[in-house]
Amino acid sequence: MALPEHSKFIIIGAGIHGLSTAYHLAVALKDAGQGSGEDILVIDKTSIAAGASGIACGVVRNNYYQPAMRELMAHSVSVWESDPEAFSYHAVGYMQISHEGMRADVATIHAQQRDIGYPSDFIEGAAQCTAYMKELLPDWQAQGITSVLHEKKGGYANNTKALYGLAGKVEAEGVRILTGIAVQEFTLEGGAVSAVETDWGSIATDYVVVCPGPWAKTIWDMLDLPDTISITGRDGVRHDGIPMWTYWSLQEGTLGVDPDFQMMADGRMPPVIHVDTDAPLLSDVDGSVISEAPWGIYYKPDFHFGGIQGGAMPYTVDTDPDHVAVDPYGVDSPDFVVGDDFAHMWCSALAHCQKRFEGQTGKYKKEPSGGIGCFTPDSFPVFDVFHQNCYLVADSNHGFKMIGVGKLVAEEITGGPSALLDPFRLSRYAEGKLHPVSNSPFPWS
Repeated sequence: MALPEHSKFIIIGAGIHGLSTAYHLAVALKDAGQGSGEDILVIDKTSIAAGASGIACGVVRNNYYQPAMRELMAHSVSVWESDPEAFSYHAVGYMQISHEGMRADVATIHAQQRDIGYPSDFIEGAAQCTAYMKELLPDWQAQGITSVLHEKKGGYANNTKALYGLAGKVEAEGVRILTGIAVQEFTLEGGAVSAVETDWGSIATDYVVVCPGPWAKTIWDMLDLPDTISITGRDGVRHDGIPMWTYWSLQEGTLGVDPDFQMMADGRMPPVIHVDTDAPLLSDVDGSVISEAPWGIYYKPDFHFGGIQGGAMPYTVDTDPDHVAVDPYGVDSPDFVVGDDFAHMWCSALAHCQKRFEGQTGKYKKEPSGGIGCFTPDSFPVFDVFHQNCYLVADSNHGFKMIGVGKLVAEEITGGPSALLDPFRLSRYAEGKLHPVSNSPFPWS
């Protein structure tokens, strides 16, 4: 493997953001007469889809309480729709099914989706919601539900198939992808990154795009950026010494039944289902109480994984961020994979929602799954330039669904600022331009 001495653009990370940026940057350079894909090098320390993108559940949704996230996701859905075959994208739609404490938030989401032309239906009232769900899934039996937001766009994509489909488009544009190359540090000259130092040698560059996923803090430290920041709250009060990064352990898995098990009454594949409820969650194994606090799950049939795949609420990793072991990542991690507690909770929650899942806990696939996410102080992304020529795509674990971010980053590099990315600059913390917070139990809703 020959490592080039120089590449005009170096993109670090062969996940959804790195490959999307590489593809759209190659197209943008060609269209603007500023170069071609041959000016771009993608490097990854492991392989394509080896990080969070490769183990993502693959849900594509626009269910965000934050207007900026909602507009960004509408853009990303249009990118998914641009080549569904290459991206292994299934446009089955998405449903946010919620309890009374979230109804007002979800009503706001529906109204603002309507304002931006994103199609969705909103059903209110316990009886009306039950009737709506039973028409699609006759065995629906979830309790405590008073609103249903049914997004007609969105759905899910098969994660590794999508990544390799995107990689094919990248290489067709002349971009070179080199894997097994780990970044060790950055050389700074004149306040800008002049070279990327790897375990294979040094690569001089004019511009770097870093798409690190769960390794965001690792790259942040290499760039010698501060461990803590100041945040101005909505009340105008400044708070100093806030940690820039925290970690959450992700909870996802697969029930080993035939994906056809979840087909709708008319034989079609159902939307992705996300349920948040405050009804007590009882064990489907012995009837004991698992939770009396609000809880949430999401799930969908997936022929790629051979079952019903989904997840539940993540939990905060209480370890000092400087001592969290991100590697080995994903299914190879000895620390951050789901266990029996998740399987018991999630399978019981499936049974709470639909009768067909009663008695199915024993079919849970006992194989490593889950992962770890690196989150910003407000759990929303940071898309910004540091050291003059280093664009950091820190997705705060919103990543896989946001395939359109790469296109916007490419447009910023070759043209000018993006209105869709402006709300995600680092400066929002000091300026108090924070995203609104919903009542969802999930940190990214």
